[in-house]
Formats: sequence, structure tokens, C-alpha cells
Amino acid sequence: MEPKKENIIIDKTFKFSLDIISLYQKLQNEKEYILSKQLLRSATSIGANVEEASAAQSKKDFINKMSIASKEAR
Repeated sequence: MEPKKENIIIDKTFKFSLDIISLYQKLQNEKEYILSKQLLRSATSIGANVEEASAAQSKKDFINKMSIASKEAR
């Protein structure tokens, strides 16, 4: 069995999500609840959509998922 190939996009979006979770916790400690929750949802959805794209059933499905991830990143 071949080792899994490195995917820089998945790696970077995962690290980004971890960084955002850390920021979210700091904002929560400062009692900033509304902004922190929205930031957490939108930032972590980038990685979630990239992960879904990596398991896409077709090229069209892959492009759609990556497009959603790109929109979330903006």
C-alpha cells in the first residue's frame, strides 16, 4: 500500500482552523460572543469543504466544493 500523498491545501486549511479555534477561545474569554461564533463557523467551514472536495465523486463535484471553500475564504 502506497503512503498517502501530501496535500498542501488540506494541511494549510487544517492549520488555519486550529489558529482560528485558538482566536475563538481568546475572543470568548473577552466576552465577544457574536463575532467569535461567526468567525469560527466560517473559518472552519473552509477546511470542511476542502476535505469534502478531496472525496468528491466527480470532477464537477470537486470543483463545486472547492468553489464553496474559496468563497468562505474570501
